[in-house]
Amino acid sequence: MAAKWLESLTGSLEQKKQYRQDKTRIDSLPEPYGSTAKAMHRYLMYCGGITDGDTLIAMFGDLADLWERAAVDATPVREIVGEDPVDFAETFAQAYAGKQWIDKERARLNQAVEDAERKERM
Repeated sequence: MAAKWLESLTGSLEQKKQYRQDKTRIDSLPEPYGSTAKAMHRYLMYCGGITDGDTLIAMFGDLADLWERAAVDATPVREIVGEDPVDFAETFAQAYAGKQWIDKERARLNQAVEDAERKERM
């Protein structure tokens, strides 16, 4: 009962557990993969804009998988991210369709324009 109440306030405890596990995987990567994965993780947290927990968990799990595989295969970092790491990160994030914080503002803007149109017709 207490766990359900706590989850209603803070979100899924299982998601938090999975996030911490994926973050630990990223933190334990050898260099240069670890620092690159951490930088990409940070960038995705700031610019990804995803607010859906399930989508975030999938994205960060896949991010950890990507860099673990690169480390095992000794793939050069530039072969992964290419010449534009920002473009790579943003393209990576686009593969995960989920609710984003901006969705609410987009809906609000659309509604404001529709309301203005209705007022014009009156």
